[in-house]
Amino acid sequence: MTIIDIINKKRLKQELTRQEIAFAVNGYLDSTIKDYQMSSLLMAIVLNGMTDRETIDLTDVMLNSGDIIDLSKVDGIIVDKHSTGGVGDKVTLVLAPLLASLGIKIAKMSGRGLGHTGGTIDKLESIKGFNTKISEEKFIKQVNDINIALVGQTGNLVPADKKIYALRDVTGTVESIPLIASSIMSKKLASGADVIMIDVKVGSGALMKNLEDARKLAQTMVKIGKSYRKPTICLITNMEEPLGFAIGNSLEVKEAIDTLKGNGPSDLLEVVITLSSIIIGALKKIQNSEAQELLFKQLNNGEAYNKFIELVNAQGGDINKLKTTNKSYSIKSKKTGYINHIDALHLGEIAKNLGAGRNTLDDKIDYEVGLVLNKKVGDFVEKDEELLKVYVKEKSANVNEILECFRIDETLEKKPNLILDIIK
Repeated sequence: MTIIDIINKKRLKQELTRQEIAFAVNGYLDSTIKDYQMSSLLMAIVLNGMTDRETIDLTDVMLNSGDIIDLSKVDGIIVDKHSTGGVGDKVTLVLAPLLASLGIKIAKMSGRGLGHTGGTIDKLESIKGFNTKISEEKFIKQVNDINIALVGQTGNLVPADKKIYALRDVTGTVESIPLIASSIMSKKLASGADVIMIDVKVGSGALMKNLEDARKLAQTMVKIGKSYRKPTICLITNMEEPLGFAIGNSLEVKEAIDTLKGNGPSDLLEVVITLSSIIIGALKKIQNSEAQELLFKQLNNGEAYNKFIELVNAQGGDINKLKTTNKSYSIKSKKTGYINHIDALHLGEIAKNLGAGRNTLDDKIDYEVGLVLNKKVGDFVEKDEELLKVYVKEKSANVNEILECFRIDETLEKKPNLILDIIK
């Protein structure tokens, strides 16, 4: 068996055996297989796809390339939530403490933002003192004590995926459903949770650009989860416009806090409540309406926010010391009409260029900068009325570039649904 044989086999649209997949992945991890050889195999996979069996085998090989977290010492059913990435996506910051306030165990290892999409760890680190690097022992103790811990990926989890993903990012081989599904699920399975909830974003501001591909990705991840007897639920949500109003790390934390206090934007709340009610309904064996009523009660009585404060305190943060800037300026509309489209991807790129995001994982980010929308799709705007506010420190954004992100028409179009599908 050689890597050339394996590349040629996939180039000819033939199914790879588990042994061949393991040979390629492990060989690349130990550097006996070179970058140019692995990139050829990845491109063949992008072009010719993988069967379900190949995708499950690839997931398993990457899963077993490093450590697997043992959460057997956590008392109760453990839930992990993942998002495929979007602009203004601060769902975890609301959903995790909300579920934890109802006794659900949330043991989550999150990533950092890359490109136009933000990362939960970056957002949490905009709270002064918040420690996202804690020992596995403390991680487990904290989940047992207060039902929740949110940390960065620790140890040697799925090193094969980390190395392969870095290569995919620079070789045009990111957009492949088998590669995306195995990458996400190998990390989720290695993190040790009992139930996996995935928010699959679709639209201009997401990795998946159309609903058909989003459904295929969701169905593939559900199949992988079932093969490990891990219930996996995918919610497909619209990312044609930013989620909520805030884009940028500390700005998104502030919006998450508002939501935990019952005052958040309706679209963010809809995603949080839909995801949470599915979990609560399944674990507590209650109807969806009863689950939603319970969740709204936790938001309105302060219990969800109190759990967030408990999380921040447990990990050394000071909620009164959120890294924010007072330097901002307003972008105003040049015409009157209805907002029928907001380019989430473009706004995400603008926020990144202000310093809110990074091009490589080694880049430093500015926690304080970003954008806060004043209008959303479906809203009416007057000429010279504020569309959004730009929070800056050193860099500034191009006004015309921002205005190009908003399509304003004389008539109102039907606003697309936010929740597009649930696959489980």
